[in-house]
Amino acid sequence: MTFTPKDLMRFGLTAALLSTTSLAACGGEGGEAAGETGEAAVVGEAGEAAAPAGESGESAGASYAGESGEGEGGEGEGGESGAHSPGTLPIQDRLAFMRGHVEAGLALYRAGAPDQAARHLLHPVSETHADERAGLDELGFKGDLFVEISEALESGTESDAIEDQLVEAEENLEMLAAEVGGEPQQIIGFLMDTTVDEYGVGVVDGEIVNAGEYQDAFGFVTVASYYARDLEGEAGEAVRAELARLLALWPEAPLASSTPAPVSEVAAQVARVQLELSAVR
Repeated sequence: MTFTPKDLMRFGLTAALLSTTSLAACGGEGGEAAGETGEAAVVGEAGEAAAPAGESGESAGASYAGESGEGEGGEGEGGESGAHSPGTLPIQDRLAFMRGHVEAGLALYRAGAPDQAARHLLHPVSETHADERAGLDELGFKGDLFVEISEALESGTESDAIEDQLVEAEENLEMLAAEVGGEPQQIIGFLMDTTVDEYGVGVVDGEIVNAGEYQDAFGFVTVASYYARDLEGEAGEAVRAELARLLALWPEAPLASSTPAPVSEVAAQVARVQLELSAVR
């Protein structure tokens, strides 16, 4: 069998990704790297290990923070995948990050868990994360709509009663994504790195210890699937297939009472997504 340079590059990336996966597995299942210290590394497109998950690991023992959003569900000072410092990211990554929270919140709200949905749906208009919105208002971000949704949450309104507003919120973020632009391959790669970081904080020794981070990871994979629609050819199809397998590791709604997939399984599937992503031109 003859291998092209492209094949050899992909095999090299596979080895690097699988090495990273074993690190994440040790941390997630043993509770020493991904869970307790938040140091699960992720290999990026250049083959270099990403920064550790930062101080977010320190709050891993905290469970869901509740409706008020204090601490934003255990995000903490370095939380929200502290390695990335969301407020300093490029606008396309900040928007993808925000969309991940919203998608997690929508899934939870529609599943009848408004208390769990609150921190995620409040995220886009939270003063704590105001720096993430920089540049979005002038592009048409509907902050008032998210305030309206948050008020409905607080009043105990059933999701069915405001389904039109929920759909409008999704459409608003989708419109912003089209306005902001960016390379889908790069954004998906960012979301995959963030997924591993936050899942490793949310799940330790086979248990959900921080529901907010577990749910965030679900939202990031959901949003990555949206961006993957723009990937062309067989390589794009392969990425979408692997993302579908990754998303299937969560239930339809990532409730705090869910039985989580092992950290090692999520990390391994993320590695498969990243491998296929490396073949996209």
